[in-house]
Amino acid sequence: MFEAVRQAEEGPSWTDAVASLLAWRTTAAPSTVRRVRARMTIRSIRRGSGKPLLLVHGLGSSRRAWGGVLPSLAATREVIVIDLPGHGESPAEADSGTFAGLARSFDEWLGREGLAGVDMVGSSMGARLVLEMARRGRSGATVALDPGGFWQGWERRWVKTTLTASVALLRTLRPALPALARNAAGRTALLAQLSARPWALDGDLVAAELASFADTSTFNALVQDLSDGAVQEGPSAPPSGPVTIGWGRHDRLCFPAQALRAEAAFPGARLAWFEKSGHFPMWDQPEETIATIVETVG
Repeated sequence: MFEAVRQAEEGPSWTDAVASLLAWRTTAAPSTVRRVRARMTIRSIRRGSGKPLLLVHGLGSSRRAWGGVLPSLAATREVIVIDLPGHGESPAEADSGTFAGLARSFDEWLGREGLAGVDMVGSSMGARLVLEMARRGRSGATVALDPGGFWQGWERRWVKTTLTASVALLRTLRPALPALARNAAGRTALLAQLSARPWALDGDLVAAELASFADTSTFNALVQDLSDGAVQEGPSAPPSGPVTIGWGRHDRLCFPAQALRAEAAFPGARLAWFEKSGHFPMWDQPEETIATIVETVG
């Protein structure tokens, strides 16, 4: 598995990348969180009070991905955390296996909930969604953490091959995932592509994330669509607010070179590096992630 990590850093030698598991979710929300049913297919929770701040998870994940940073953010803001269609508690719509379909659902939900222009933070695929809302002039201040959609050439094959193999492996291992995730060596093997310090992550978090990854029915369709589709376009449009693009220096899914393409697509955006993070800064560097969000959205 450590050899797979070495090869992942050097290039697209995907045959050893069975440890390339995407993970993004945290432990169950506290009982104090208020559960809200949207009028569409998007489910959400709200916590805290103040100016709204919306958090959007990535592919295969759910709103629980943000558990490590949610309490601090909710100390000063009303934080709204959603399950995208086909993820978590939100049922899939007919087009939820495509990025365009998710963007449509998300955009319509923002309008129906009166949240157009809200400050947004997204991770991975969710980071691309909040950038797309900024491009449409539908967001306030925007923070995009390691967004997809900026890969080129062999990077497309890397994303498709590693994620397809990963979800197949996870589904095979599904009954054993809780035990594997709660073992430091198991976490290291399963999350080598996504975390700079997988052995240090919370076992319950990892167990929930890997289970979600395996259980997301639209996962394969989205991987196909995302890896074969058009690159994410910019720039942001008025009246969207400032944009910060955050990137982990050790991201082995969306390689750091892609950060410069994202910055070029959104002129004026601030590029923030997470020096000790993989694909998910809110996991590997939660305090720094909170600081970056607060600096951008106020």
